[in-house]
Amino acid sequence: MPTESTSPTNVSGSTRLYGIMGYPIGHSLSPLMHTLAFRHHGLDAVYVPFSVAPDDLARAVAGAVALGVAGFNVTIPHKEAIMACLDEVTAEARAIGAVNTVHVHDGRTAGHNTDGAGFLQPLQNLGAPLSQLPVLVLGAGGAARALAAALLNAGCPRLVIANRTHVRSERLAADLQKRFTDAEVRAVPMSDAADDAQQSRLLVNATSLGMHEGDEPLLPSRCFGPEQIVYDIVYRPLNTPFLQDARAAGCTTIGGLDMLLGQGAAAFTIWTGLAFPLEAVGPALEAHLD
Repeated sequence: MPTESTSPTNVSGSTRLYGIMGYPIGHSLSPLMHTLAFRHHGLDAVYVPFSVAPDDLARAVAGAVALGVAGFNVTIPHKEAIMACLDEVTAEARAIGAVNTVHVHDGRTAGHNTDGAGFLQPLQNLGAPLSQLPVLVLGAGGAARALAAALLNAGCPRLVIANRTHVRSERLAADLQKRFTDAEVRAVPMSDAADDAQQSRLLVNATSLGMHEGDEPLLPSRCFGPEQIVYDIVYRPLNTPFLQDARAAGCTTIGGLDMLLGQGAAAFTIWTGLAFPLEAVGPALEAHLD
């Protein structure tokens, strides 16, 4: 699908503006996804990427409100920091400690988190027994926080968090353990994650590793086995090295496009009150990535 197909052809003073704030932001598929959804419903709306450096986040939020932006998504590295810039944050997003969707109404900003629901959907479609799956999550950022909370809320009995900056994984694990006392939650250094990977039934990459050629492997190949589900939230490329290694070992795999669609669908409904056209948008995004 050519990139120019996402460009609006009729923009007027009544066109509603949506977007996504991140840094960097050029890799995001959200503009294409939401543009296709707006067109499907015949909405007079556009969706654009906003490259916002961390030091500019508060000013960017205030500027978006002043310019009449109706809503926007939030991605790396702003999902946690943006909470301090908003008028309201839902109880779910507050509990997670991260926001990925902002709705602007009557000049006020409300933060939501749709990452957890979007992450769980493909696992539920597989019929994965979440209450029986020990999990290893690689990463400790906003996305990792949301999906870890969703897994624990769904009954995950043991969850281990590994991150290159170990203090972040320790902080996240301690926070989650306080909230989910029936589960075992702990942190390990990324260098020690291999042992826990071999004892886990679900392995999740919630880092950005795999997006760029030459990224180091997240786990050695000996960590993968056919009894495991391996989930990579990276969607560009569709076939990440993490998923390639998992498939070679016979694992069941889930790619990041499924989570992107799930969280995007929920955000679209928050903004518009309409159902997201998943059957129309999903194949178009996959074709674009292929």
